[in-house]
Amino acid sequence: MRVDYFDYNLPEELIAQTPLEKRSDSRLMMLNRKSGNITHEKFYNIVNYLGKNDVLVLNDTKVVPSRIYGNKVDTNANIELLLLKETTKDVYECLVRPARRISIGTVIKFKDDFTATVLEKKEEGICVVKFNYKGIFLERLEEIGEMPLPPYIHEKLKDNSRYQTVYAKHVGSAAAPTAGFHFTKELLDTLAKNGVEILYVTLHVGLGTFRPVSVDNIEDHHMHSESYEMSEAVAKKLNQAKQMHKRIISVGTTSTRTLESIYSKYGCFKACKEDTNIFIYPGYEFKAIDGLITNFHLPKSTLIMLVSAFASRDIIINAYNEAVKEKYRFFSFGDAMFIY
Repeated sequence: MRVDYFDYNLPEELIAQTPLEKRSDSRLMMLNRKSGNITHEKFYNIVNYLGKNDVLVLNDTKVVPSRIYGNKVDTNANIELLLLKETTKDVYECLVRPARRISIGTVIKFKDDFTATVLEKKEEGICVVKFNYKGIFLERLEEIGEMPLPPYIHEKLKDNSRYQTVYAKHVGSAAAPTAGFHFTKELLDTLAKNGVEILYVTLHVGLGTFRPVSVDNIEDHHMHSESYEMSEAVAKKLNQAKQMHKRIISVGTTSTRTLESIYSKYGCFKACKEDTNIFIYPGYEFKAIDGLITNFHLPKSTLIMLVSAFASRDIIINAYNEAVKEKYRFFSFGDAMFIY
């Protein structure tokens, strides 16, 4: 299956550069995944489509200000690091730019009392580094780090909290689970009052989610692993929901990959803390979810492949073309789609 199969034409002016003033004012495309029928809504009206027979699953990961800039101690060359995941205490896998300028043993200085030493070089610009610092690591990151906005966003973010969901809790992501941006606390409260069961899983977003596909055939694409966790209480409630034939609706591709990873492995939902490199594309048989709330994704990305597996490639590409025609806002700060 060729990557080009998941391409579509997107005018650059439709790539949202800033978040809306109010999260839930974004537009919502309602897409029937069987018929392909499309209707247009505002996101806050999602309360009219979810009720007591629905379970909403959200990813409560919290983004780290994980883009940091430093200089090589020996040559003073500029180096950019994007922290991907902690492997052991103070040791992180990072995406390094430019990777060609560093080697094992290279020391990168961010401040006098904050440096990193390269322990290992991997493929695709990934290195393993050990941080040396004074104080508390996350506080130091807050001091020097930037929010890891995607490269297609060129505007400066005025409020870092807008690159977090309102329910972000567990620190560890190198990118935000952006489908959750549309929810306000008030909207979640209304859904809960209407009988929707709201549950949380954690997947720390890394390269597996946002790495571009650089091969021609999607079967040749290598997904990087990401860490996820599901609690005993959430697993129990999701298994009960399955037994009662309730709709399980995931918010975002990261929640989806967590749920599908667990259900595919165990045949049920199970409390666990593991890694996943699941790659979902057309031909995959969904086992865990019945609905998906998601943003509009980049052409030829693993994310548009996932939603194409949930509906169909033709239905999704038609919906994306409709979104372009209707001037929806695309990508991280853009509008939403509910595939039901």
